[in-house]
Amino acid sequence: MPTESNPTQLDTRGLMCPEPVMLLHNAVRDIATGDYLKVLATDPSTQRDIPRFCGFLGHELVEQGEGEGGYWYLIRKGG
Repeated sequence: MPTESNPTQLDTRGLMCPEPVMLLHNAVRDIATGDYLKVLATDPSTQRDIPRFCGFLGHELVEQGEGEGGYWYLIRKGG
């Protein structure tokens, strides 16, 4: 079971909108409610798109950050 300290990881680095969100949508389907998913991205539009995706579909954006030439997002799948 993916936990906050050991989440499933989705690497979308190098991909541009809308691919990161499309891959996120597919990846979140594959995990159980309450599980965690960490998304890695380089597209600056993910800073807008991923929080909106989470809010719209009822997932929790636990944490987000920037570093190492990209962005990362920790998401907890909602019910």
